[in-house]
Amino acid sequence: HPSGDPSPSKEDIEITRRLTKAGEILGIQVLDHLILTDTDFLSFKERGLL
Repeated sequence: HPSGDPSPSKEDIEITRRLTKAGEILGIQVLDHLILTDTDFLSFKERGLL
């Protein structure tokens, strides 16, 4: 995120949900979704969002 805040936006959460559903259809497991900044990161898996 350009703002430097790795907190997931509503859009981040929605795209992760959509990618996970698409992966289920294709037989591909989404293992994690990472949000990166210059100095920090957020793991959806670690936060229980995946």
